[in-house]
Amino acid sequence: MLLTPRTRTPRRLKAASLLASAVSVCLVAASAPADPLGVGDRLFPYLGNPGYDVASYDLSFTYPGTNSKPLQAVTTIKAWTTTSLNRVNLDFTHGKVHSVNVDGKPAAFTSAGEDLVVTPGKPLPKGSWMRITVRHTSDPVSPKGREGGWVRTADGLAMANQADAAHLVFPCNDHPSDKALYTIRVTAPDGYTAVANGLPTSVDRAGRATTWTYRTRHPMATELAQVSVGRSTVLRRTGPHGLPVRDVVPTKDRAELEPWLKKTSDQIAWMERKVGPYPFETYGVLVAAADTGFELETQTLSLFERDLFTDPAHPEWYVESIMVHELAHQWFGDSVSPRTWSDLWLNEGHASWYEGLYAEEKADRPLEARMRAAYAASDGWRQAGGPPAAPKTPRPGQKISIFRPNVYDGAALVLYALRQEIGRLAFDRLERSWVTRHRDGVATTADFVALAKEISGRDLDAFFKAWLYGEKTPPMPGHPHWRSLAPGKAAEAAPGEGHAAR
Repeated sequence: MLLTPRTRTPRRLKAASLLASAVSVCLVAASAPADPLGVGDRLFPYLGNPGYDVASYDLSFTYPGTNSKPLQAVTTIKAWTTTSLNRVNLDFTHGKVHSVNVDGKPAAFTSAGEDLVVTPGKPLPKGSWMRITVRHTSDPVSPKGREGGWVRTADGLAMANQADAAHLVFPCNDHPSDKALYTIRVTAPDGYTAVANGLPTSVDRAGRATTWTYRTRHPMATELAQVSVGRSTVLRRTGPHGLPVRDVVPTKDRAELEPWLKKTSDQIAWMERKVGPYPFETYGVLVAAADTGFELETQTLSLFERDLFTDPAHPEWYVESIMVHELAHQWFGDSVSPRTWSDLWLNEGHASWYEGLYAEEKADRPLEARMRAAYAASDGWRQAGGPPAAPKTPRPGQKISIFRPNVYDGAALVLYALRQEIGRLAFDRLERSWVTRHRDGVATTADFVALAKEISGRDLDAFFKAWLYGEKTPPMPGHPHWRSLAPGKAAEAAPGEGHAAR
């Protein structure tokens, strides 16, 4: 993600009551106390749920023709239980639940914090296959004090779930450690176009509405789900090796945006030369007429603000480097996802690294100069946001505040130091091996450290401990004269030079 301050201040919600107007008898049955659970993430302790592993989501949304009213929705989750369960906790809030079925039979349900707690008719043994179907609404009007989930655009909706907002949209196991396959159906009135992650499988017209169906071929974290409904045009082209590239833009802006969008295929080819084959079945740019303050690497279809491309204040090299930032995330963050949110630096540091490298190679913007500037600010970033691999917890009411400069250019600085330490050849082998070995999976900081040691043939424990977890920035290998400013003198600046990319 790239956050866009314009000042670059980077992003779970007051517990909302889930009203079950139907099946009230189920609520009586579920009246015993229920507690919100979580997978114990250091930064988001109540995010995700233990006891099961999701294999797939089937999401159906019906758009009412306005982005100020709730969508009717059905979410079906297929999962394996990893322990015996009397109850199943799902992350879900800011929606009205009509009914819940488990394996085709009505189930009791209630809410606890931001969890939807489901009690099946009989306990689920460890290792069993379960299917949970929730009929609910999905409200595009953000709750007070929350960001993320549905984003209302000038002509419809888009989705921005990072880091903890997918459960504002649909019931799920809302943590990147539990990736799954998706089928997404969107029904909208005539005049609208709906798109989602993956490839289209069908378009069905009935009366004055159309239903679009999309499926992913690779597992995806909930924070990367994307659905857009708008008065849009889908532009199709062919990328490297026959890769289908589709861009989604407001129809009225098609001609103005085309010069930017046609650059995507070459950008994919550039990234492939750096780290290897593109990891998914398709890619494209989704341009939204909305003021989000960020760009976002939703899997196979990255979300961008329209103003990034139309504001003349942004130089061409800068816009292209931001496009590459989100593209790089398809490898780093999407294909290889963080096991915990403390591993966020692996996403944002790498995306910022390739953003900077692209600007160096294509626009003569020296990476070394960017890294020296980052080094000067690094102690201040560490004091304000924590070291790169141990970011401070989110600020109260600002869950996206984990997206601070310490995990952007502060983390890219770690990669620069590593390249200085082990040499370019070993560093390049590490990058390619990382995205190959962990493709379609999740990985940790410890995994990255172990792979760096394996490929370089060196003991790097002391190096990584200092660079990833130290309160102060270590000396830069090869540049002993670099100095970091005193924290009070280094402002908490945004990564890069302007836009905020997540």
